[in-house]
Amino acid sequence: MSPRILKHPERKLVLENFFSLTVLQGLSYVLPLLILPYLIRVIGAERFGLIAFAQAFVHYFMILTDYGFSLTASRRISLHKDKKHKVKTIFSSVMTVKIILTAFSFLVMLLIIQSVPRFRQDWLIYMFSFGAVTGNILFPTWLFQGAERMKYVTAINVIGGLIYTACIFIFVKTTANYIYVPLLNSILALGTGIAGMIIAFRKFGLEFVEQPFELIQEEFKTGWSVFVSVIAINAYTSTRIFAMGLLTNNILTGYYSIAERIAYFIQTFPLDSFSQAIYPRLNRIYHKNKNRALKLMRKIQTSTTITYVIAIPTIILLAPWIVQIICGQKFETVILNLRLLLIAVFFVCSNAFRIQFLLVCNRQDIYSKLHLAAAIVGLPLIFIFVFLFSYPGVAISAITIEFAILLVTKHTIKKYSIY
Repeated sequence: MSPRILKHPERKLVLENFFSLTVLQGLSYVLPLLILPYLIRVIGAERFGLIAFAQAFVHYFMILTDYGFSLTASRRISLHKDKKHKVKTIFSSVMTVKIILTAFSFLVMLLIIQSVPRFRQDWLIYMFSFGAVTGNILFPTWLFQGAERMKYVTAINVIGGLIYTACIFIFVKTTANYIYVPLLNSILALGTGIAGMIIAFRKFGLEFVEQPFELIQEEFKTGWSVFVSVIAINAYTSTRIFAMGLLTNNILTGYYSIAERIAYFIQTFPLDSFSQAIYPRLNRIYHKNKNRALKLMRKIQTSTTITYVIAIPTIILLAPWIVQIICGQKFETVILNLRLLLIAVFFVCSNAFRIQFLLVCNRQDIYSKLHLAAAIVGLPLIFIFVFLFSYPGVAISAITIEFAILLVTKHTIKKYSIY
């Protein structure tokens, strides 16, 4: 690494956050991949599929309670991180909204569990899974990201991940212990959430200040457009496992979720780390010099695309061996889904920084419309393809949707002359 880069304070901070996030992401994905073979052997694919379905269900509430603050609030913190009073106000108003949404989410979940036989049958799985939602709202990742202090996130999650992994091997010994998996996951989320909150208060001198109704209302309005986008994105991503669970069975859902976890690891590691590390910096660069920010984004996106042009075909060829290492045997269902999902991964990564730049240049309206259109088309497409093609249908729908988003994003950016 060039000494010049290390001496530059801005680049050094970005690299520090990138490495922190990379370590975090690496462990957050590697540890579950280490647990995966053990869980499949001990609790079986059917129970694993049930847990994956419950997690997909609960994930909708995590999206609701996040309300897009991972993007909007982190951006505002990055612009005002040197103004202590402003940071306190943002923190208090964001947390107030999150608490309100969490209470609402819990009531909705209880209503669904009581009303739908499919959920009522395994109600304890869903109740135990919901703890992850509470832990998620407590952990202020958006604050650490905006302040570019991701090392705290890394430290807490690494320790928590190691404890969780150890607990899985200690407490999950038989098929009957499958109920402990979502429970341990929720306990981990709550523990890391509390730890993150304690560090946030100590390191940033925060205090929770009651906010006036007008400011809370404004917070809802500010995050709305990005929230709609996040809902839309997850409508055609998280819904994949959910659709599999509804239209097939727990065994096929389990097999698909294994393939999706491997594909998601390849899609986000270490790309997502760099994306989160560079996002606050790009916001500040754009605020000072739009052309400089644009050139940097173009350079990053081109490098990313070239990297995945080489990586994806290689991983497709190695898919049978990857599945065998993780699952203990070459499940053809998992291999086929993985290979199909990797094509979708390529389209996502070829568009990652380009579409993020819409938020950097404050075009949340376009960002929202793009994903809303994708959700309107993509959501029914998932169910149609699963109905027509069974388990490969989900992956085929993912390829179709992500390719369409790539094409539409390029056209939209050119149309609005953002480039």
